[in-house]
Amino acid sequence: MNPTLAILTIGVVAISEIMPLLAGQVPEDQIKHISLMGALTREEALAEYGPEPGHETMLTLLSNREIISVSRQKTEQALQHAIEMLDNQGYDVILLMSTFRFTKLQARNSILLEPQRIIPPLVASIVDGHQVGVIVPVPELLTIQEEKWAVLKNPPLYALANPISGTDQDLLDAGSMLIEQGVDVLMLDCLGYHQKHRDLLQQELDVPVLLSNVLVAHLASELLV
Repeated sequence: MNPTLAILTIGVVAISEIMPLLAGQVPEDQIKHISLMGALTREEALAEYGPEPGHETMLTLLSNREIISVSRQKTEQALQHAIEMLDNQGYDVILLMSTFRFTKLQARNSILLEPQRIIPPLVASIVDGHQVGVIVPVPELLTIQEEKWAVLKNPPLYALANPISGTDQDLLDAGSMLIEQGVDVLMLDCLGYHQKHRDLLQQELDVPVLLSNVLVAHLASELLV
């Protein structure tokens, strides 16, 4: 039987960006995409996933390009239910496309790929002591970065550039600022960044650029052989 892949997202993610990386390994009609909130309005998303007192919050992008804050606990519970459903349906690989780290997700039979468990040590092995500059879209994401990149030999430097509401020049300015501070590898750490953003930085600034969703898609494609 041909391998099967399920892509699980929280909000809106440009799945079309990673499809070319997977198409050679699994037919597109054997790839299933489930989004928890991608088709919800702001009111619907907050009604189901809105934070309650004591809950941690996380950001997600809706189809109207609005970023909202939702409960990490409620989101993780919903993700686990979706994983169990996909696992029971016999998918070989379940790829979670999210920049947030969850701690309780698990699958019984499927291979579950969680970028935030995989990407930091993978990047650490790639950069091997080089100074990394991490670009994120909004200040709220900076609070989770220090723990996430603790595996790097040199603590990364950070800059902001919003791929949704910002411009190409904003991205170039962020990259240039990091390079001036001594960065020699850039990391685009948000699912809103696409290959066009990576290509722009590499061409204009002549610096290696890593894109988190491309790294995990390549890994998924290897597991689907």
